[in-house]
Amino acid sequence: MSSFVIKSIGKALNATSLISSKYATKKAIHLFATPRKGRYTEDQKKVIASALFEEFTYDGMDIATYRWHGKGKTILLLHGWESNVSRWNYILEDLKAEGYNIIALDGPAHGRSGGKLFNAVLYSEYINVVAKKFQPEVIIGHSVGGMASVFFMHNYGLASVKKLVLLGAPAHFTGVFARYKSMMGYNRRISKGIDNLVLERYGKPVDYFSAANFTESIEAKGLIIHDKIDRIIPFEDALLLAKRYKNAKLIKTEGFGHSLKDASLTPKIIGFIND
Repeated sequence: MSSFVIKSIGKALNATSLISSKYATKKAIHLFATPRKGRYTEDQKKVIASALFEEFTYDGMDIATYRWHGKGKTILLLHGWESNVSRWNYILEDLKAEGYNIIALDGPAHGRSGGKLFNAVLYSEYINVVAKKFQPEVIIGHSVGGMASVFFMHNYGLASVKKLVLLGAPAHFTGVFARYKSMMGYNRRISKGIDNLVLERYGKPVDYFSAANFTESIEAKGLIIHDKIDRIIPFEDALLLAKRYKNAKLIKTEGFGHSLKDASLTPKIIGFIND
């Protein structure tokens, strides 16, 4: 979506907020939480073709999972926004070669999973359902998948999880919402309305949902990998995560972007898992 279209939508909602702030706010939240892509293309389906497919449910929504059986440690893979399990294609063969028991899931409203909206809180509930079933020892999460994995560990503290890998993960909701509001050019009515709607729906203010703060309750060892010039999630988020997550180390990269799909990182991730 072009910058002009984005700003045009923002201006339209700003104008609407003069008539009904509540209606405009709900539209803004809906727009924020609705992925425009993330369902499988024909090429992406090839990545999951060899996996054992199994569905679970949360609150009436299907959770699509994929398993590549191995006798080693169980690894749970969590993709980010507007993505799906196929994003792990770049590292999948290396993980198989290690003999890991690999589980991956499609987040809400992504891939073959159900739901129409996506957010890290809902994602963490999907993770809880799957993690309880497969008892992973390691979780690897990219972007919001990393944030959701922290929410899950903070809320449920699954004992089987000994290691957590966070790839380009956001540190807090506050920053995510601030960037969204700025990108759309929302006025104060909508900006404040979004914060109030989060409080109304979840019983907590926006600044409560801090992955960085939540890591303080996590005993599992952590590996944080983040690119210095990540244009989606600022590198400052990684610094905050590393500051709060006392049992984690930070690997800084430069030039790999937000996706962090680079072969040079694979040995580092596998070394962390096997250590």
